[in-house]
Amino acid sequence: MKTTVIAVDGFASTGKSTLSKRLAKALDFTYMDTGYMYRAVSYFALTTDLIQGDVIQEQALEVALSETSFSWSTAAGPKQMLFNGKAYGDELRTLVISSWVSRIAQLGFVREHLVNQQRILSQLGSVVMDGRDIGTIVFPNADFKFFLIADPKVRAQRRFDELQANGEEVFFEEILKNVVDRDHQDSTRAISPLRKAEEAVEIDTTLFSVEEVFEQMMSVVKA
Repeated sequence: MKTTVIAVDGFASTGKSTLSKRLAKALDFTYMDTGYMYRAVSYFALTTDLIQGDVIQEQALEVALSETSFSWSTAAGPKQMLFNGKAYGDELRTLVISSWVSRIAQLGFVREHLVNQQRILSQLGSVVMDGRDIGTIVFPNADFKFFLIADPKVRAQRRFDELQANGEEVFFEEILKNVVDRDHQDSTRAISPLRKAEEAVEIDTTLFSVEEVFEQMMSVVKA
């Protein structure tokens, strides 16, 4: 049976995860959040003293990472991604993790390990994957490719609202700086930089609701 891969790339807080989940549910595909994977590694590094001060202990992280893995939960219901057998939630969505994830994602051995994990996890069937390099590196032959953009201030406001709703005390200016910094780091890193795949459909989510963007994406997939 033919499987389908939908790649959703783009900048931080453009709605990639929300829209990818909607697509996966509507199409009965598996949803894979690759950002979760990079955040999980960042959390792992922070909580195991592999980041000390402002320095990533790269050699030690590479050794430790080689002994980790991602898997799907076997419980009934929607598939849930596990890191070393454990599910993570809001602890991966803090500003502290956001401040480290782009630096962690720049490391070649991290990207190699996670791209390999992503390809293994996607073998179960049709999948919607969101990230930064899905359509360019992970699945360059994906059946459908989208690239989401939005005004940085709008993205920062979305992130600010999300963090406040989770009870985190944050400042808008701090969030905006993090968004702009991540854009620069993701777009200029030497390995797998964030860029739009030639065949990708670009959608600016600044002025559209989630439902409006979802309908645009579904019209492409169903065409």
